[in-house]
Amino acid sequence: MPTSSASTTDASAKPTAAGGGVQSLERAFDLLERMADAGGEVGLSELSAASGLPLPTIHRLMRTLVACGYVRQQPNRRYSLGPRLIRLGESASRLLGTWARPYLARLVEETGETANMALLDGDEIVYVAQVPSKHSMRMFTEVGRRVLPHSTGVGKALLAHTPAEEVRALLARTGMPAATEKTITTPDGFLEALERVRKAGYAVDDNEQEIGVRCLAVSVPNSPTAAAISISGPAGRVTEAVAESFVPILQGVAAELSVALQSQNPA
Repeated sequence: MPTSSASTTDASAKPTAAGGGVQSLERAFDLLERMADAGGEVGLSELSAASGLPLPTIHRLMRTLVACGYVRQQPNRRYSLGPRLIRLGESASRLLGTWARPYLARLVEETGETANMALLDGDEIVYVAQVPSKHSMRMFTEVGRRVLPHSTGVGKALLAHTPAEEVRALLARTGMPAATEKTITTPDGFLEALERVRKAGYAVDDNEQEIGVRCLAVSVPNSPTAAAISISGPAGRVTEAVAESFVPILQGVAAELSVALQSQNPA
């Protein structure tokens, strides 16, 4: 790995007084997360406005991240997330899926339906773990599959508490293609669906990603990265009536998974 050109005697590399962390590392990771929140590409002035850091500090940190391959500078002088992050993200996703599998297996035992875990990766939903139902007729989503959030229960669960302007910006970037005739295809319609998620405490994909399939989803509270779990099955089995009993199970497992994930990521 290329070495940083920043001097270790720089004030930004000294431990912080509060937590004993290295301030330059904290700032660098904060910038990476802000880039991800902005869709993966930003300018220095945008990062300065969002982070409150002076431009020379941001430029120095970005120069180091570029040298290490975690950030790329585009021909238009803007910065984008770099390819070296892909390997880290894939490894972290696999581990997250491994930790989640016992909790998904409990969901299958208690509901009888296929259980999934998904993350919001940039503007897309990526499935990182699944435990299939034992029914002969069951749902199957390939781990690693990417879908757009507007047509999925996990997407609604993950975006339910995101500010409306950010949701609209995401939808503008991705578009809202119809996977089925029941897919929500307008930003206003999707924001109304998110309001229903906030009121009910869970999200529903009612034949919106695939005809004949119904999904119930909840977010994993306080997860180190935005995550949601769901159960999915034939619409004839995953009815509104069974949602009354399935949703508390989903919420309980999500709370337990949250504790487990936080223990893997101590403050």
